[in-house]
Amino acid sequence: MADAEQAEGPSEPQSRHVVYCGVCTLPPEYCEYGGTVKKCQDWLQKAIPSLYERIWSPEALEAATASLSVEAQKRAAKDAQKKAAQAEKAEQKQADKIANSVVTIKRVERNKRKYVTAVSGLEAFGLDLKKVAKEFGKKFATGSSVTKVPSGGEEIVVQGDVSDEIEEFLLEKYKDIPEDNIELVDDKKKKGASAAG
Repeated sequence: MADAEQAEGPSEPQSRHVVYCGVCTLPPEYCEYGGTVKKCQDWLQKAIPSLYERIWSPEALEAATASLSVEAQKRAAKDAQKKAAQAEKAEQKQADKIANSVVTIKRVERNKRKYVTAVSGLEAFGLDLKKVAKEFGKKFATGSSVTKVPSGGEEIVVQGDVSDEIEEFLLEKYKDIPEDNIELVDDKKKKGASAAG
């Protein structure tokens, strides 16, 4: 009985190589269900042209819709147009969000001559705050961490007065942050206000 099982096929499971999209991280066959179909198609066409031809070529799309009824084909075309319009609207919304968002670099006084620099607003540009905080720490040889702000967001706190250097570093390293969207603020703690109240 055991001999018969071994003769049928290999006893160890065979591994498969699965390709994942560089944009939405889904397998390319499922990119149409994500929100970035056009970007996924562009990425797939550049990265793996043979797979792009198999999935998105006009012949492949026609073969996929050929088995549908005429009404179903019309619905599928209408849905495709709707999804394309939604994706375009989402891209436009993201572009507007980036254009309107501001990176605030704040110099906060801790003690008499001790300062920390707080950087907020980087998440709007799609940056991972922990990675950026680590880069700040390495670049400026200081302590750097991500902290929660009472208003609900997060900011990067860097020890020392490095606000000007951070602005230069951001403009140099992250080209997608426009210079006009970076704002420097000097924030001093008011000791007298709490004592006088």
